[in-house]
Amino acid sequence: MHIYRKSILQPRKKINTNYLFAPLFLQEISSLVRRLIIQTQRRPSSLISGIIQPLLWLILFGALFQNAPVGLFTLEIKYGQFLSSGIIIFTSFTGSLNAGLPLIFDREFGFLNRILVSPIISKDTLLWSSSLFITTITMLQTFTIVLCSFSLFNYNLNNNRLYLLTFITLLITSSISSISIGLAFILPGHIEFLALMLIINLPMLFSSTALAPLSFMPYWLQIIASLNPLTYGIESIRFISMVQNWDYTSTVIKTIWIKLTLIQILFVLIILTAISFISIKTIISDKFE
Repeated sequence: MHIYRKSILQPRKKINTNYLFAPLFLQEISSLVRRLIIQTQRRPSSLISGIIQPLLWLILFGALFQNAPVGLFTLEIKYGQFLSSGIIIFTSFTGSLNAGLPLIFDREFGFLNRILVSPIISKDTLLWSSSLFITTITMLQTFTIVLCSFSLFNYNLNNNRLYLLTFITLLITSSISSISIGLAFILPGHIEFLALMLIINLPMLFSSTALAPLSFMPYWLQIIASLNPLTYGIESIRFISMVQNWDYTSTVIKTIWIKLTLIQILFVLIILTAISFISIKTIISDKFE
């Protein structure tokens, strides 16, 4: 006589239901961010390279010009101190440029189509989750470079200066990551995306004041550098880390045809961040909704 027993299907692991009372929009963002975190844990090379590359720039360029006369590039400071502010912004810039890379690989592998046909509330969660993840990772990389540069050059930052430095790098990271995510939806594939990143990366660096001040550049390059948003972030961080007595009405950028104070630069960066985020949100809405 055969005895048949009923099998009860049970999950292998206990399901965490603590987040079920959270808004659905936040649930979608947390799920997508958790997936990106798992990908980074499995392939940590991008996280490590994002720290090693700017650190090599800081060490090698600082050592290359350490014996140069003090007044050749800057006034009354060592070149390494001058360079560190540019490397901090360059770290946030290069890290945020990679924001669209996971999305463009999801497009090619078909996973993005699965997300789009799933019953998610809004396609904006793609923008929010990718931006939140890459901003967090990039800020961790940036703070590592900040600690290394400040320990090498003995900067004295109080809490107000450190908060302002964090706010400036956060604005740069948010705006560039939004643009990178938009490019991931516009460009046809990862080859074009990587090629464009290579084209953008170094010209943005050399057309800013990361490696040399405005007074050291020819006039045509001064115009380009004054229009480069990286220059605003670099000069602001350089100003608050070098000048002892400063306020928000102090002049940071001064040329023949432009003069900007610290508070004006902050407003410009905020406006650029808002414009880039709203523009990319519109692109995603028009493309998938």
